[in-house]
Amino acid sequence: MNPSTDRMMNRVKDVYLFIREKGTVSTQELVEEFEMTQRTIQRDLNILLYNQLVKSPSRGKWKVTDKKVKIS
Repeated sequence: MNPSTDRMMNRVKDVYLFIREKGTVSTQELVEEFEMTQRTIQRDLNILLYNQLVKSPSRGKWKVTDKKVKIS
């Protein structure tokens, strides 16, 4: 994997772990926590959503799904 892809995957993993730890978080909370643009956070959330790892019970709020995940 090239360095930028590896960095992106680590970031997505960190976002997932943050949501899992906090329960339900807003997109704005993620922007502030990770000091990234809203577009970057949304891109990461789209990856997690596509893989059915997060869901949005209401607009702008995120929580993890019950899908089992092995984190290494």
